[in-house]
Amino acid sequence: QVQLVESGGGLVQPGGSLNVSCTTVGDYVTSYTMAWFRQAPGKEREFVAVSTWPGGSTGYADSMKGRFTISRDNDKNTVYLRMNFLRPEDTAVYYCEATSRGGTSRRTPCEYKFWGQGTQVTVSS
Repeated sequence: QVQLVESGGGLVQPGGSLNVSCTTVGDYVTSYTMAWFRQAPGKEREFVAVSTWPGGSTGYADSMKGRFTISRDNDKNTVYLRMNFLRPEDTAVYYCEATSRGGTSRRTPCEYKFWGQGTQVTVSS
């Protein structure tokens, strides 16, 4: 069974940038559609971005388009989320999730079978 290990969260000022990473352990990242979700205190988990393989298609939540970029390094079995122009409302725990099913239309947590422990991203001055 694959495990997902996130890293790279932290504290950043508004307008700043941050990268978070997710590495698959026990299986190749190319076996999965990979997505990022986030969950702020008192709120439901929400979709951020998705990356499929093969093909490398990507999809984003509307509020993240133009600010966030999802990418893969298949040699490292790692998926990245580059976050630019961060806002205080981006503060949340960011989760990496995986499913063996394809398609960028999978945008709810229940469609994913595996997820990591989460990494905290805090945007504050």
